[in-house]
Amino acid sequence: MAYRYFYDCEFIEDGVTIDLVSIGVVDEFGREFYAVSTEFDPNRAIPWVRDNVLNLLPSPADKAWRSRERIRAELLEFLTEPLTGRPQETIELWAWYGAYDHVCLAQLWGPMVTLPRAIPRFTKELRQLWDDKGRPALPEAATARHDALVDARHNLARYRAMTARKRKDAKPPAVDAG
Repeated sequence: MAYRYFYDCEFIEDGVTIDLVSIGVVDEFGREFYAVSTEFDPNRAIPWVRDNVLNLLPSPADKAWRSRERIRAELLEFLTEPLTGRPQETIELWAWYGAYDHVCLAQLWGPMVTLPRAIPRFTKELRQLWDDKGRPALPEAATARHDALVDARHNLARYRAMTARKRKDAKPPAVDAG
């Protein structure tokens, strides 16, 4: 059984390096995670990223700003907490054009061999699912595009539209308190 997460990363890339700016993650039950890295170099961003991503980031005083080490620890806790005591369940990651997003997420742990076992080695592709489903109508994008959390929420809405899964139909797994 899969516990689904929908996510988006904003990043700076130059064709060689992909540097995480922010990550937003939501699950089917309303839990959310959002973080902005304190370790990216805004001077490496192309003008489009400066105008459409960096300008949407919260104030540097906001608690969303964290070191990569802290993002890594808190993200792992966020992803694995609902599965505690439920070895039959696995994490499933979903993103829209998710190849670079997966690299950003995985690089929080360094080389792939250091990626925690609980985290999948791949992200399922919403864009491909959309093609496979015959390109059904999708919900309109939010106005604040290129905000990782807004885009993660939109990815969940896309998935629901493509699979006819509604929040009211979903039930969170029981968490073993034991």
